[in-house]
Amino acid sequence: MIEKVDISNALGSTLQIELGDPSTGLLVEDIGGLGPVKATVVESTSAGVDGAQLQSMRREGRDITFKINLEPDYVTETVWDLRQRVYNFFMTKMKVSLRFYMTSGLYVDIAGVVETCEPDIFTAEPAMNVSIRCSKPDFIDPNTTLTNLNTTALTVGTDINYVGSVESGIVMTLNVNRTLNEFTIYNTPPDGVLRQLDFSAALQAGDVLKISTVVGSKYVTLTRATVTSSLLYAVSPTSNWIEFFQGINKFRLYAVGAAIPYTIQYTTKYGGL
Repeated sequence: MIEKVDISNALGSTLQIELGDPSTGLLVEDIGGLGPVKATVVESTSAGVDGAQLQSMRREGRDITFKINLEPDYVTETVWDLRQRVYNFFMTKMKVSLRFYMTSGLYVDIAGVVETCEPDIFTAEPAMNVSIRCSKPDFIDPNTTLTNLNTTALTVGTDINYVGSVESGIVMTLNVNRTLNEFTIYNTPPDGVLRQLDFSAALQAGDVLKISTVVGSKYVTLTRATVTSSLLYAVSPTSNWIEFFQGINKFRLYAVGAAIPYTIQYTTKYGGL
């Protein structure tokens, strides 16, 4: 259950609203657009063949709406004063960041642009109706998860319990302490389908290799003697870019020889609150 919302504008100011608490003069009556967004499914059809063939699917952006009742004390603030305060954070075209706090202790972030901010002025119960367009639909846990692991020559990996409801890419950092020419990353999500990423390039002690499988920010870089260069060509074109899915992901970095330390870092994402 949501208990509080923080709204931050581009100027660095933050408006805190406790749900159900009218002491600030702003009482949130309703928040819309917090559930899973619509998915766009692309299909192709063939003459004489029943049904269709699934080609791709993606989730659309989300629109978060607020209905905020204005309840001034008429001693220190008027309805006009409260309306101006709302305008400072919900003026149209303004970029805002929202942080939702749950009673469970979890808090998540999402960013967007104010599309509309409509006041109910000539009414006995003044209110503000706000719509925020969020191009990226996921609610993000700002606390990234970092796990320290070691390469293995065995077939047994590590169980990673991913609690998010939307798949998330990883950033792997391999701190090379010996020569290494190839390795394979294996990940088996809860669906039981094995995904693997094959890497082949000459690495030496002191190298730092980073592989990001984050959608929109995929890269492979090598840092050697303070010089960083791309090593994307070392990843096999038939590889899967590893992502964690909700539940237990069986993860391992297979490499023959002595263990090499590495870390994996990922962000937990939620498709709805």
